[in-house]
Amino acid sequence: MALDSLWIVGGSRSGKTARLVGQLCSWLQNHHQAIDSFYTNHKNKKKGNSVQKSWELRQTEPGVLLLAANDDNRRELGDRIVTATSGKFPVRAKTPLGFFQDEVILFWPLLIQSLQLNAQFPVRLRPETEQELATKLWRSHLDAEILKLAGMSEYRLVRRILDLLQLAAYSGEKCDRISEILARGLADNPINLEPEFLASLLLDWRDWCLHRGLLTYGIISELYNHHLLPNPQYQQHLAKRYQAVLADDVDDYPAIARNLFEFLLNQGAVGAFSYNPEGAVRLGLGADPEYLAELAERCQVESLISPPRESLAMNLASSMVELATQPMVMLSLPETVQSIQTTSRAHLLRQTAEIIVNAIKSGEVEPEEVAVIAPGLDAIARYTLIEILNKQNIPVEALNDQRPLISSPAIRALLTMLALVYPGLGRLVDRDAVAEMLVVLSRRQKPIDSSELSTDIDPVRAGLIADYCFEPHPERPNLLPVTTFERWDRIGYAATTAYNEILQWIEKQRSQQEQRLIPSPISLLYLAIQDFLCKDNNPPYDQLAALRELLETAQHYWEINTRLHQSQSKLPALSPVESTIAEFIQLLRRGTITANPYPLRPIGSARKAVTLATIFQYRSSRRFHRWHFWLDASSPLWAKGGAATLYGAPLFLQSRLGTPWTAEDEKLAEEQRLQRILTDLLSRVSEKVYLCHSDLAVNGQEQIGPLLPLVHACITVNSQAAVTV
Repeated sequence: MALDSLWIVGGSRSGKTARLVGQLCSWLQNHHQAIDSFYTNHKNKKKGNSVQKSWELRQTEPGVLLLAANDDNRRELGDRIVTATSGKFPVRAKTPLGFFQDEVILFWPLLIQSLQLNAQFPVRLRPETEQELATKLWRSHLDAEILKLAGMSEYRLVRRILDLLQLAAYSGEKCDRISEILARGLADNPINLEPEFLASLLLDWRDWCLHRGLLTYGIISELYNHHLLPNPQYQQHLAKRYQAVLADDVDDYPAIARNLFEFLLNQGAVGAFSYNPEGAVRLGLGADPEYLAELAERCQVESLISPPRESLAMNLASSMVELATQPMVMLSLPETVQSIQTTSRAHLLRQTAEIIVNAIKSGEVEPEEVAVIAPGLDAIARYTLIEILNKQNIPVEALNDQRPLISSPAIRALLTMLALVYPGLGRLVDRDAVAEMLVVLSRRQKPIDSSELSTDIDPVRAGLIADYCFEPHPERPNLLPVTTFERWDRIGYAATTAYNEILQWIEKQRSQQEQRLIPSPISLLYLAIQDFLCKDNNPPYDQLAALRELLETAQHYWEINTRLHQSQSKLPALSPVESTIAEFIQLLRRGTITANPYPLRPIGSARKAVTLATIFQYRSSRRFHRWHFWLDASSPLWAKGGAATLYGAPLFLQSRLGTPWTAEDEKLAEEQRLQRILTDLLSRVSEKVYLCHSDLAVNGQEQIGPLLPLVHACITVNSQAAVTV
């Protein structure tokens, strides 16, 4: 059968994605000699005892559903499909959750009808807004006694409860069954809270959101799987729209994705799926690779040779896994694996950076061919490595560097400005914040060097102005004229001029705000960015990313607040504009929002920089390098799920739904996780692996993790020359 569905199995970099793209092109070329239009349906023609499928050409419907595990992979896969087909075949490229979200919003009228919801357009909640609203809704139930019983902060408890709803929805279970699954799976009840209590909170939260048209990823997944996909009217539309489905790395998909695939296959669509047995990067975050793997029974299975010749995994993976899991085995590692060993972690960071610098300076390797990978990157390690390498003119790209927005001086300056324009926010402003605002808002681009900035008000003068010209007040804090300072002549002409401009601008906005001429705080933020931060100035990419994320976050926050006002919610969130601004500022100051606006990737070729990433970030990005530096190689975190594992995730896997998670299960899971990590990482490096080990961790504890035998089994290297920092 020429168009049978295909199941492609292979390890990392074994060519699964290329085979997936090639299979689509093969289908198209076999049935259309000239690729100049598109098909919308297919007909079955009997030929002997077999069935031969053919596709008709028409460009009225998309026809191909293309899915990838995450957004970066989705864009890359979509680009490869467009290139391979010369852009003549429109495909719909989405992540599984992105597809569910689009479908729920597109067919919202069907859900309004079947669930008897209010007729209003749905709005998706961001995770930070979801957290804040759920906290306010549950605050009366999560009193001090409950928090003491749970043994954690209110923030962590709310996040953990919300994650349970998400995990249940991904697994295909309704919110109503969470209490049953938890009751069976949490025999010891580690959080000391009754499953019925947790489930009742989630039911209240789900119903509260649906009544107001608010959607979270968990609610979206439950709506799609239990209410939209079974809907006959929706099924008719879905069957007509897609004649083929291509899904890459299905080992990272939630269980409910299989329900979608099986429906399309049952309707006669053809499918191609790639699966990595050593992948499962998102296992613990809602992925169910074992459940998805059963889909292979409906496809022709094709195994690819794994891994590629240029990787180290062919020769090293099995021996390194054996040495890590059985420390008593006497094995020596080849010269391609070397170790950097120090006593303190500070010395380890410096020595690792020195070896990278020396290798790049000598021409042995290029910056874009080096990756530093760690089980967890703390701020000290990130700052130290970036600082040393940057001072040697070696750029560093930190993958998915989710620094809080509030860490940006420009963001803090804008928030201070908001508190000075709107009344009632004086308690959110102090002299230090005002001084920083003056420095940031008075920055100008140097005419000689377009990449360098200067400031008309330096920190010293800004401090003097804040000390003598800032008048604190809980309702209306004031900036006074510079002449209030007796020795204002010490400020200088440039600083005085810049301060007067800022002062006049704030006074003008205050006047317009009192006359209600400012539509919303968002428009004020836009104006401040335009008049100060981007006037005669090209901010660097990281600052632009932070500004864009601030505007996106503010837009979302006020949109949700407007929706709650319209629904006449009883939440204490509803308040005048000033109180909403105060809550918004406090939300940012808690550090829950990071600067990752869409899109994340730069335009053009990849940046020529050293890659810095956690294990999860690196594996998710599917990158490949000549050299790897495995930081903190002897850390116990190499076998732990850490932040990449949600609480209670094993209870919602289809193969063990509600089965208690024992210590033996945890030990086996750690061994399997370590094996997957080693095999995957070794498949993504071609020449050298440096195991970077320090006897003591950042907290001073001795490091005796599972990779310590590997460190002892390889040659130790030292940096040949010191790097001046």
